[in-house]
Amino acid sequence: MLKSRLKKVVSLLLHGKPRPIYARIVCLEPSKKLEGKKVIVTGGGSGLGYAMAKRFVEEGAEVLISGRNMETLSKSAAEIGCKYLQLDVQDTSAYDAFLEKADGMLGGIDCLVNNAGISLHEKNIFDVTEDTFRQQVDTNLIGTFFLTQHFAKYLLKKQTGGNILVISSETGITSDIRPYGYTKAALNSMVEGAAYMFAKHDIRINAIAPGLTASKMTGKDPNGDISSKKEMLGRVYLPEEVAEIASFLLSDASSCLTGQILVCNNGKTINARKK
Repeated sequence: MLKSRLKKVVSLLLHGKPRPIYARIVCLEPSKKLEGKKVIVTGGGSGLGYAMAKRFVEEGAEVLISGRNMETLSKSAAEIGCKYLQLDVQDTSAYDAFLEKADGMLGGIDCLVNNAGISLHEKNIFDVTEDTFRQQVDTNLIGTFFLTQHFAKYLLKKQTGGNILVISSETGITSDIRPYGYTKAALNSMVEGAAYMFAKHDIRINAIAPGLTASKMTGKDPNGDISSKKEMLGRVYLPEEVAEIASFLLSDASSCLTGQILVCNNGKTINARKK
């Protein structure tokens, strides 16, 4: 009897219900540190793009979100209190007209957040097809590169300086077997190279490389179960956490930072020497 009861206790200790995971999110009180900023957020209708746009508005910026789905953009813009404009980032021929219209709607632009991106979550290298490869390269890499290029030309013509933020990923600093990771690694290189090139023109370019963040794309509901045994804190990250870092990088408080890739995953991908 005692032996049996001990087994139950051990079983409960080893296999009992897991302790609840809580996300302790701390956001700074809005200080209007983005007042006067005119910001475009691509892929701003949902997920991380939505959270960033919302935070930027709270900090005093005038914001325009873009994306492919007009219904989503209209609804999100009304909730956030910002403007919206349709853009498919795979259509590079539309960039000049898009920037010109956005300029008119915002009365100038000085910040671009390259957030639009897709991951098709192939299970392994054999699940990658030419079509899935091209889709991710066209959106994540080609789209971001050429929109950055066009926006840099716009800033140089205006001679106003500006700020470009790229949403990368922790997969961009690790080895990967999927196109998503390849595109993010290439973007990290682009950020460093372009930042060096444009620094003397008062154009800053930085990147955020988040860990797994709750969104529709990652399949994690920010209002649902955010637990994950693979993450350092036992949970995935929330869009609001990343948005706080993005707000700082767009502000003048980070004026000495350019060409930086801030990895937001609590040290998960640090190649630390084990004792």
